[in-house]
Amino acid sequence: MPSRWALYTFAQKEDQHEEDSSVPARLERLQRHYETMGMRQTVEAAIVVHIHNHPHVLMLQVANAFFKLPGDYLKPGEDVVEGLKARLNKQLSRVTGTDAGTGEPIYESPDDWEISDVVAQWWRPNYETFLYPYCPAHITRPKENKKVFLVTIPPQKTLWIPRNLRLMAVPLFELSENSARFGNQLSAIPHNLSRFKFNCQPEA
Repeated sequence: MPSRWALYTFAQKEDQHEEDSSVPARLERLQRHYETMGMRQTVEAAIVVHIHNHPHVLMLQVANAFFKLPGDYLKPGEDVVEGLKARLNKQLSRVTGTDAGTGEPIYESPDDWEISDVVAQWWRPNYETFLYPYCPAHITRPKENKKVFLVTIPPQKTLWIPRNLRLMAVPLFELSENSARFGNQLSAIPHNLSRFKFNCQPEA
């Protein structure tokens, strides 16, 4: 059950910059990753909230330009659910300390993310920008597999947003068939979610 957008609070934290300065640089890094570690596994979250009883999906906007879902690529062998929680905490949670044993950051309420179904899966056959919702039959060694999970979060959660990014709640009707603005993957989300019936919490 998605919670009402107005129930959340928001705060800012340090900038989080993209690893690559350009699309060609990102594809070059993907090629290096594939040559050393094999196919990249990426996980993203379709976090659903509601405004005026209509489902919205949370997206990060980079440099007032392109949109992306929260998430990132996994380390080799990393569990997909725990890996997605770790990426969501890194992007949208506050660091409260450091683990003395591992040196890894400790996040506020790290298990608040309720991760459920895989709602979409995309494949990158080659070192190109386009991803397909299927793996072409002639491709035996795809370069990347991306899974999108349905995620909900509890009411009254504080979301910590990097200063150089914007967190947007985009309604399904704006995403639907709007590939010109959001691209093929994001504009497909309303279709991906159509098998779910969302029971929105009533307005206070």
